[in-house]
Amino acid sequence: MRAAGRIVSVNGPVLRASGMREFSMREMVHAGKLSLLGEIIRLDGDEAVIQVFEETAGLRTGEPVVGAGAPLSMSLGPGLLGSIFDGIGRPLRKLLEKEGSFVSRGVNIPQLDPDASWDVTPLGKVGDVVTGGTPIATVRETSLVEHRILTPPGVEGEILSILPAGFHRGSETVARLRDGRGRERVVPMITSWPVRTARPVAERLLPDEPLLTGQRVIDGLFPLSKGGVSAIPGGFGTGKTVTQHQLAKWSDAHIVVYIGCGERGNEMTQVLEEFPVLEDPRSGKPLMERTVLIANTSNMPVAAREASIYTGITIAEYYRDMGYDVALMADSTSRWAEALREISGRLGEIPAEEGFPAYLPTRIAEFYERAGKVTTLGGTRGSISIIGAVSPPGGDFTEPVTRHTKRFIRCFWALDQQLARSRHFPAISWTDSYSEYGDEVKTWYEANVDAAWTSLRDRARALLAEDDSIQQIIRLVGEDVLPDDQKLTALTASLLKNGYLQQGAFGPDSYCPPRKGIAILDIMIGFHERAKGMIARGCPLSPLRKMDELVELAHLRELPWDKPEAFDDLKRRLVKRMMEIDRERLATRATGSVRL
Repeated sequence: MRAAGRIVSVNGPVLRASGMREFSMREMVHAGKLSLLGEIIRLDGDEAVIQVFEETAGLRTGEPVVGAGAPLSMSLGPGLLGSIFDGIGRPLRKLLEKEGSFVSRGVNIPQLDPDASWDVTPLGKVGDVVTGGTPIATVRETSLVEHRILTPPGVEGEILSILPAGFHRGSETVARLRDGRGRERVVPMITSWPVRTARPVAERLLPDEPLLTGQRVIDGLFPLSKGGVSAIPGGFGTGKTVTQHQLAKWSDAHIVVYIGCGERGNEMTQVLEEFPVLEDPRSGKPLMERTVLIANTSNMPVAAREASIYTGITIAEYYRDMGYDVALMADSTSRWAEALREISGRLGEIPAEEGFPAYLPTRIAEFYERAGKVTTLGGTRGSISIIGAVSPPGGDFTEPVTRHTKRFIRCFWALDQQLARSRHFPAISWTDSYSEYGDEVKTWYEANVDAAWTSLRDRARALLAEDDSIQQIIRLVGEDVLPDDQKLTALTASLLKNGYLQQGAFGPDSYCPPRKGIAILDIMIGFHERAKGMIARGCPLSPLRKMDELVELAHLRELPWDKPEAFDDLKRRLVKRMMEIDRERLATRATGSVRL
């Protein structure tokens, strides 16, 4: 660090300092006698504007500003998984040990413990030539994840020395290299990366494999690709946070990064209490063994909230570069945008719509564009899938954050207030939601789940859209005036809504394998098509409504998938009973008798 300027004004989290000519844009500084951490966000000759990531109460003009000589960065190495960080990457458990329940300002603590020992297995040997992104050693970070220590981007050369197998501290150098110019380069176990700079990749790939979530409405109707981006907008109480919790628990990503960005303290507390005791459904081990939590609640400094999503995406990119599929949950990007608005206002910038800065769309795009399925520098494939919650005031999807987010995403899970009030969860609207990944993942679904996935999905969406129009008529004049074919559509749509789209967050139905979801959809759509043919031949709907098998069909989601024969049995009985009804109708017509 070097000595430099002096504070000339304090405006909340924004400082102005003079004597800053030797500083760089985005450089980290320590402000005042308390050494508060900040970041330079504007340079103008000898003056600089600094956003401070801590509470600035008590700072005085004339106090020193000292440069750190580097931008806001995140330490990357073994020890990230299972950890809880604040918005600027400080480990909260270590802060608790050092400071207790109330953290002092200006506390300087390593993001990763340099003295922690890790069991290192070298992958290379002296004389090997490595390039940026090449795995050079592995560490068993948790029982679920093998941590691959990579040659940093831009570093290459011949290995001069490498650590032997065994336990080594995080502060040690894993390997020493000699590059083509004869210079010696090092590969440390713990590296650092600027959070606002995307890590490089070799190639971007098409997102043609789905991120399986275990949620029927998502996997069946509005799928998300690995490497895709999605938004969950919804008003207060519609279930954004619970939906993201479900995706974090059940998605088939290798690594989960959960960012609590400006959320209420009680919701973040629930996450911090729940995740450490959750069981990973695939391994039976604690879910935290493949999870990183970023906790930045609404009462924390606003500038740290703005930085939190960059901290999270940098960690996600680090594990993506190892060849893992990462799911990143940002809850909520609206609170992040509000932080941008507050800082922009204190800077005196000309506001755009609803007071947000004019560069809001650019910042949203920069964040979502760091997702993707890629070929890494090391030649492996990895992905980052971003699922961002949006909290539009009053559930208004036309407000700036939601509207601009829709420009940069391809999957939109709109949460509906009316569905939430009627206790239909997840409250994802089947009329307002959409996914542009359907065509890209259909080959995978048809090859690995069911060849009829595309046709069943399209038919279900068409039925739900048709029912939406029918429900408007029913609300005006009632159902009795409708012809039987429209009544059938309403009946099938009701089965879809209650027996397929509805899914609890707790209990045996909280996770639904894709094959089970398709099996349920196949029986429901099959019933509709067969009943439609019967009605076209003159069969009334009333005997079909009274079938006991329909009640079983509405509750089919409650059956465990370990007995798929139960699904086949219901399908056979349903078809058999419908054939009996059709034969009875024909017999009645032939004899001319009337059934009472």
